[in-house]
Amino acid sequence: MDNVLSVLTTIGIIFGVVMLFNFMIFIHELGHFFAARWRGLYVDRFQIWFGRPIWKKTINGVQWGLGWIPAGGFVSLPQMAPMEAIEGSVELPKDLKPVTPLDKIIVAAAGPIASFLLAVFFAVAVWMVGKPDVEMGVTTVGFVAPDSPAAQSGILPGDKIVKVDGRPVDKWAGNMEGVRELIMLGEHDQVVFTVQRPGHEGEMDISCGFRIPETSWWQRSGMRQVGLMQAMPCVVGEVLSNSPAAQAGLKPGDTVTAANGVRIWSPAALDVLLKKNEPLLLDVTGKDGAARQVNIQGRLPENWHNGADGSVLKGAQPILGVTWDLSSVGRDVTVHPTPWAQIKQSLKWMGDTLAKVVAPGSSVGVEHLSGPVGIANQFYKMFSLEEGWKLALWFAVVLNVNLAILNILPLPVVDGGHVVMNTIELVFRRPLNVKVLEFVQFGFVFVLMGFFLFVTFKDVGDFFGKKPDKLPTPVFKAVTD
Repeated sequence: MDNVLSVLTTIGIIFGVVMLFNFMIFIHELGHFFAARWRGLYVDRFQIWFGRPIWKKTINGVQWGLGWIPAGGFVSLPQMAPMEAIEGSVELPKDLKPVTPLDKIIVAAAGPIASFLLAVFFAVAVWMVGKPDVEMGVTTVGFVAPDSPAAQSGILPGDKIVKVDGRPVDKWAGNMEGVRELIMLGEHDQVVFTVQRPGHEGEMDISCGFRIPETSWWQRSGMRQVGLMQAMPCVVGEVLSNSPAAQAGLKPGDTVTAANGVRIWSPAALDVLLKKNEPLLLDVTGKDGAARQVNIQGRLPENWHNGADGSVLKGAQPILGVTWDLSSVGRDVTVHPTPWAQIKQSLKWMGDTLAKVVAPGSSVGVEHLSGPVGIANQFYKMFSLEEGWKLALWFAVVLNVNLAILNILPLPVVDGGHVVMNTIELVFRRPLNVKVLEFVQFGFVFVLMGFFLFVTFKDVGDFFGKKPDKLPTPVFKAVTD
């Protein structure tokens, strides 16, 4: 029964994602449709998605349809510009009245305006219901991976990062302004960290290299990494039965503050020590504030051995047998950003992203942009979360702002190209050469479809990337003397 419910839930989420995605496209095209009706243009077809329609119906002289290529949509307006490359040939009625360049400018701009107004509508909804968020205000380094660029540069656990490449930071991650994002989006050969170190007066700058993880050819290339993790207290959440932690007397709520006399800033530091399979002397503070020391040595769970030959499973290492309480890492909050704040942030993110794509020293490229599959996957992940529909509303704001701006850019085929072409016609009082327009439109169709195919290929490729080794839930057997 649980499996059936899980399948039905997944189907419901996918259906909801498809409906929301198509609704946004529908509203954009509806803007063109109503403007065309208002200005007297002939409307031949209204279609969601490209390609030969898999469903169509004619209502009041307009063919409404659903294409088979899941990317975008269009309202066929043959009086706007030659668009046969995308929309197919159209036979015009003979009694059409002429349309002015101003009419065509209004119709072209109506789609982006509709998308922007939809973004405002979603933004008002987010302002009212709120958006789940996680406050990650810690910028202190908790772990430096051995042999990483950060370790080689001399960054130490306990260092508080106050700037990355000269930009002040007040969070480890979030809003493309945290430590993690500024590392990934850097444009220089070195990442310069400005840190405050315990016992050291003032601030110090540390130049650090970076590594880009290898990926398969069908995946997006990796982003910059330096080998840092944020600081988080080592608070015991759960103690597994018969584990080394249970035998040593560790209890939920205990905080491990040091190992072998060295302060511990993150559970990841303990993992490195446990990998050596040596005894540890832990400094522990109980829930009541009492301090004590605990002698302990990690052990491999019995079910982390291969049943066939007794070999150790890939990725297995000695562990204490605890789960860590990560509730203090980030504080769950519900924020109510104003509609203008959401629109402004969406515009900033879009500008920053495009700037990184074209920046010569950036590791961000066109391949890191998402197409319909990637966007739908993000919606799916959001809807799968508790209160994820609120995140989806917020993401719809970002997406519709992007849709409005991208469509108003002065590029052939998209709405901004129509605005520019008709503005030229309005100023010079003569239309552009039809043959030239057809050539430019047809050429850009190939570029646009090639881009969609490329990013969609990367979206799909990310589903088949190398997954981290997943070990079974550890089980310890009682140790007898």
